[in-house]
Amino acid sequence: MPTQPDPPAAEPLSPEISFDDFMKVDIRAGRIVRAEPFPEARKPAIKLWVDFGPGIGERKSSAQLTAHYTPESLVGRMVMGVVNFPPRQIGPVRSEALVLGAYDDSGVVLIAPDKEVPPGARMC
Repeated sequence: MPTQPDPPAAEPLSPEISFDDFMKVDIRAGRIVRAEPFPEARKPAIKLWVDFGPGIGERKSSAQLTAHYTPESLVGRMVMGVVNFPPRQIGPVRSEALVLGAYDDSGVVLIAPDKEVPPGARMC
């Protein structure tokens, strides 16, 4: 009888933080309005422009999403992203938001609301 492969090892739990610390991270819903290949990146990636709604606006980002997504498949998709990290230069791209995802066996899978919410809705 063939044996099942062992599940991947769990990552260690991060240190405990307070609820107030968690609330300092501003995570908002956004809609991808534009996506392009990012051939200059060290690892395969896609440049994203995400609309986080009134008061925040459109923010640029990049993400290593090529295992599961094409730029065309991302336009119009809702995502969750951190909007209060300082901008970070990633090659020629100035990343203004961190789009959230989780790893599976192949790459990054986006984290998104499972129902329609307005761009800018804060995670609670």
